[in-house]
Amino acid sequence: MNSIRQVPSRVKSKRTETILGAEREHFEKQQLSSISKAINSTETPLKEKHARRIILGTHREKGAYTFWSYAVGLPLPSSAILSWKFFHVLHKILRDGHRNTLQDCMRHYSSIAETGLLWSNTRDRHGYGQLVSLHSKLLCTKIEFHTKHSEIPASLEATDEVLERTAGTDINNVFQLTVEVFDYMDAELRLAEAVLRQLNMSIAISTLTSGQCKLAPLIQVIQDCSHLYHYTVKLLFKLHACLPADTLQGHRERFHEQFHSLKTFLNKARDMLYFKRLIQIPRLPDSPPNFLRASALAEHVKPMVVIPDEEELEEQEEDEPEPLVDVREAQPSMASQPQGDIFDQAFGPPNDGFDDRDLQIEHLKREIELLKSELEKIKGEAQRYITQLKSQINNLETELEEQRVQKQRALVENEQLRMELEAHRRRNTEHESMQTNFVEAEKRAQATELRYNKLKEKHAELVANHAELLRKSADTVKMLSATQQTQEEIERTKHQLSFEVERVRQESDMKVEEQRFDMDKLRRELEGKNAEIQKVKSLLQTSKKEGEQLNSSVATLQTEKDRLSQSISKKDAELSSLMKEAQLKEYSLQQERDRTIKELGELQGKLKEKLSHEEQLQQKLLDEQFALLQATVTEAENIIQDAVATLDDPLHISCSSSPDYLINRAEATLNSIDKVQVGHSEYVKSMRDAGSLVRALTKFSHLTADTIISGSATANMAPTDDADRLTEHCKSCATQSLQYLRNLKSKASLKGADPTSIQAVVQKILRIGQDLKPKGIDVGKEELGDMVDKEMAATSAAIEEAVRRIDEMMSQTRKDTTGVQLEVNERILNSCTDLMKAIRLLVLASTDLQKEIVESGRGGASLKEFYARNSRWTEGLISASKAVGWGATQMVDSADKVVLHTGKYEELIVCSHEIAASTAQLVAASKVKADRGSKKLSVLQQASRHVNEMAANVVGSTKTGQDQIEDKGEGSRA
Repeated sequence: MNSIRQVPSRVKSKRTETILGAEREHFEKQQLSSISKAINSTETPLKEKHARRIILGTHREKGAYTFWSYAVGLPLPSSAILSWKFFHVLHKILRDGHRNTLQDCMRHYSSIAETGLLWSNTRDRHGYGQLVSLHSKLLCTKIEFHTKHSEIPASLEATDEVLERTAGTDINNVFQLTVEVFDYMDAELRLAEAVLRQLNMSIAISTLTSGQCKLAPLIQVIQDCSHLYHYTVKLLFKLHACLPADTLQGHRERFHEQFHSLKTFLNKARDMLYFKRLIQIPRLPDSPPNFLRASALAEHVKPMVVIPDEEELEEQEEDEPEPLVDVREAQPSMASQPQGDIFDQAFGPPNDGFDDRDLQIEHLKREIELLKSELEKIKGEAQRYITQLKSQINNLETELEEQRVQKQRALVENEQLRMELEAHRRRNTEHESMQTNFVEAEKRAQATELRYNKLKEKHAELVANHAELLRKSADTVKMLSATQQTQEEIERTKHQLSFEVERVRQESDMKVEEQRFDMDKLRRELEGKNAEIQKVKSLLQTSKKEGEQLNSSVATLQTEKDRLSQSISKKDAELSSLMKEAQLKEYSLQQERDRTIKELGELQGKLKEKLSHEEQLQQKLLDEQFALLQATVTEAENIIQDAVATLDDPLHISCSSSPDYLINRAEATLNSIDKVQVGHSEYVKSMRDAGSLVRALTKFSHLTADTIISGSATANMAPTDDADRLTEHCKSCATQSLQYLRNLKSKASLKGADPTSIQAVVQKILRIGQDLKPKGIDVGKEELGDMVDKEMAATSAAIEEAVRRIDEMMSQTRKDTTGVQLEVNERILNSCTDLMKAIRLLVLASTDLQKEIVESGRGGASLKEFYARNSRWTEGLISASKAVGWGATQMVDSADKVVLHTGKYEELIVCSHEIAASTAQLVAASKVKADRGSKKLSVLQQASRHVNEMAANVVGSTKTGQDQIEDKGEGSRA
């Protein structure tokens, strides 16, 4: 009965998995559809609706895994337009996608760079190849920059505080960050200039689909450049505050070049119809900032890029309507349909119908889906509302900047008024001096004294007017200070103005006192200056007119001040209303989130049922890992058993191998045994991951089989005693290996399995191989240099002799054979001749590389001293050269036997493999001390690959000839 009750819960879990799988499948289909529609080879601009769906997909799965899983299959090398649109989508994903997309794109960094490198060397008829290359470099620079500075998002929308925190307090870090931002900006501008250079700047081009396809990615370039320009200005002002101006001369010149390039680009883009309906492009100032003046930072205005909201509405209207499911209508239909299954038919549904718990679960699921859809709608509305608020804030900031400019203009006008007042004071001073002369003249004539009194009254009026102007100027400064952003600059300006006014007043008082002191003296001197009284009258009239002009300018300033005050109050009211609306919306969103969290908490209890299922999956994983290990062990046993069977094969008895190759295989086997021990210890600890042990066992089985076969082949050429011992150790190695693998098959003996015995046997094989290795003549270190030249010369001579013998055999076989036999012999000898020519080129390339190594490494020492100092490398080079010469001679002998029907085709195949191994040893010996960037090293590697190809041709020709001879023999017998 308990098992019967557990059936519905199992069915429910299966249904839940089916629903989740269906949702995942629908999501992947939708993403694939959007990717295929957005990234294609048609020369049309990218549609925003497809890009928006891809970006929403990255936020849903918190990364770009699905996007890259489909993107890796795109045929980017086949179409430049396809690559161009792929990079456009990738740029938008980096800017607007989930923050984890940067890490996913970093994993495919090499693919992005390779695609750009491919199209940089390819020309297409539409001109997209060069653009794809530049876009690839831009994306690589963007990925590297934001990976290094993770605090700055890929959208570059970071505050000044984040920029300050990223730059730090170390001036070296600030300097390096500035250089990286410069490089970032250069990559952006190079792409923009290349696109505009290809397009005709007429209006028609920007309205064609082909032109719009090239112009579309520049929207992201404009968005990036606006932020990079602001970052560059901030960082350069910070550098100039800490470093001398001469040190930063290069930075200023580079900034000026980027400033003019960016300004030209923005002006050209602003004139295009295509951009006018998609983006609001900012304007840069007429001249770059003056970094030598610290106060110029306050004049800097951050360029703001605005994407109009109307464009989003138009794109939403253009979207094709997707089929939606009406959940409210689906609920009663789903509830009314009987959901029977095999268990209901067998045992009968509980409670005379469908289980109430199933109905509750289905009802809860539908409610969750409804809540999710409503939550998505609310999030979308909130996002749109936030976007609108941001645009309004940008507009307010723009208006605030305009008011700041007007304030600066008012300050300039105020400064001009102050200068005019200074001039007026100077004229007043002259007037006072003339007035003193007039007072002195009053003693002589009553009329002169009356005029002097009038002048004195006029002077009093001017002083009063001057005081009134000063008060109005102070009021104007106070009114204008309300529009300033920082109170500190306002107070500083006001103090400076008040100090200046006070200083002017003090100077005026001092001058008045001095004038009073000199009045008595001047009165005596004005007796003969009655003629100047008329000039004084004209000057008084001029002063009166200037005073009237000052009064009119002050009235104008007062009117402008009132207008600014009204504008500021109006903007404050609008901002406060917007803040209240935002607070209300935030409160409603908070309530909705609390309710959703509460419902999710109720659902968490149901998730505990999955824990038992996960434990079962964990146990299943352990069993699968052990089964994988068993399959690998079985395959390894088969490989080693095949190698043991090869020892008794009659065809293998005629095969031979060099001791050097045996030593190489034995050492590789010992290394693989160490890796097997490491993988075994890791697997025994947790029994969860057998990957490292499986890989190590696979390599171990192949290397052990190679050691056994090459040991047996070496024994065929060794003395009797050494051959018997070597054969015995090879069989012992196979026995110990099979025993170790059998121990791995059982869980009881798995932990105690130890490959130490295999290691000991392989070491014995290695010692025998070293004993069988030909002993060179004892040569002093002083004679190694001569030995290298002699051995290389001897190798070249052996190859020339082999070529000569092959030519003789070719002539002889043409005389003695005909038909199929002649065709087979000619094919084999021609392939052998090609192989010898390739080996000769390899030896020449090795000699050239050897000379380059000696010349670059000996310094002031002689050749013999260099070879003596690097004796082990020299001995390896000599050994490799000997092996190549010996292999060439052996191949000629084997080919002669095959042509004369006294040898076997298998011997010629073995000789080809030995020559390939010997040349590989020569390349390795030459490559040890060579420079990686050496051109002669690349020539040597190309020659080595050519030798391998020719050796493969020899093997193919030999096998083809053998098949033809066998077919001919069967036909003749038939």
